[in-house]
Amino acid sequence: MSPTEFSAFLASRRSTRDFLPKPVPRKVIDELLTDAMTAPSWSNTRPYMVAVATGEVRERITAELLRRWEVAAKAINGNWWAKVMFVLRGDALPSSDYHVYRPYPKDVLPRSQKIGRDLYTHIGVPRGDRVARDAQWARNFDLFGAPVALFIFTHKGLPTYSASDAGLFMENLMLSAHARGLGTCAEGALAIWSTPVKKEFNVPKQYKLLCGIAVGYPSGDKVNAFRAERLPVADITVPER
Repeated sequence: MSPTEFSAFLASRRSTRDFLPKPVPRKVIDELLTDAMTAPSWSNTRPYMVAVATGEVRERITAELLRRWEVAAKAINGNWWAKVMFVLRGDALPSSDYHVYRPYPKDVLPRSQKIGRDLYTHIGVPRGDRVARDAQWARNFDLFGAPVALFIFTHKGLPTYSASDAGLFMENLMLSAHARGLGTCAEGALAIWSTPVKKEFNVPKQYKLLCGIAVGYPSGDKVNAFRAERLPVADITVPER
């Protein structure tokens, strides 16, 4: 593969937001994980772990995530009493291991806002249509229909380096999937509630849920034609003094 071909391959990878129900063989999943492990790691510590959810385990996790999202959405869109009851009930309060809801800094917030506008415009969801927006958000918790969920855990003893290593691992995995005709979507939303995931897996206590990755075969749905804007290199290059 030439450098030009490699650059084109990298540029062709996009987040998939609608999947076919076609199963992904466990052999293929193991190949993705093997490729992911070729990523560099801080002192070769590999401070991350992966939980693979398919079949009934996947269904139980997504069902509980969807239930909690429905409760939370009613509270967010409801009156003050609905919000009070949401807090008092407590069963759908975020149980994330990290601060998933931390506000974006002002200098990068416009990038997040733009991709949100662009995506919803692409799929035909008006800005003021709260019902349609909530329905689209709910799809996060059903993995956009993907048959496989990979949950990424990082070692709490090496917080920054764990996250850095996990990111390298995830990128290798997603590129490996792309090379095999699979689609992926890295989802921070899947870490809002860590309890349903930890209930299904024997996660060591020193590991915290960072995010999830939906894996499967892309459908022909319109949403998969969406192309996020790529920043010019100048925007992320630090100038000399």
